Amino acid sequence: MSSGGSETPLGGEAAPTPAVVPVGGRKRDPQGPSSSPVHLIIKDLGEIHSRLLDHRPIIQGETRFFVKEFEEKRGLREVRVLENLKNVIQETNEQILPKCRETMHDHLSQALQKLQAATHLVHKLQQKEQEQRKLHNHHLLISEKQRITQWEDFMKEQHNKQAAVDEEHKKATERLKEQYAEMEKDLAKFSSF
Repeated sequence: MSSGGSETPLGGEAAPTPAVVPVGGRKRDPQGPSSSPVHLIIKDLGEIHSRLLDHRPIIQGETRFFVKEFEEKRGLREVRVLENLKNVIQETNEQILPKCRETMHDHLSQALQKLQAATHLVHKLQQKEQEQRKLHNHHLLISEKQRITQWEDFMKEQHNKQAAVDEEHKKATERLKEQYAEMEKDLAKFSSF
């Protein structure tokens, strides 16, 4: 065991010593430039790792480019558009909406009054129509009762007339029988001659 910080195991390979990782993300070799080949491989692996997987410098560069593009080349156009939009919304909220509400309230109250008047008229018309229907139905009932009474009177009268006609017919038939009986007697008198 040497005091240099690296031990060689039985297989002949040197065991890696832990590398110190600074805040920047780069690994430093504590032994300096005259290190063993294993330390060089570990150093190369650290550099490959930082190039492949450490994207912070690239992201920072892209972020700076985006901010520069957005703020300088566009001249804060989006901010102006948003401010204009904010002003339009403020004006709408403060001036146009109250006018619209007031106009709408006036027109809706007028429309509501007209609707109430129309509803009142329609209600009156319906009441008149119902009264007329009741009167009409009442007249129909009275007329029907009168017709029923008239029909019953007519049928009684017809029955009475039929009885009178039947009576007259009976009397006439009897008279004719008597007359024919007398005629037969008279004829019987003349036939004996």
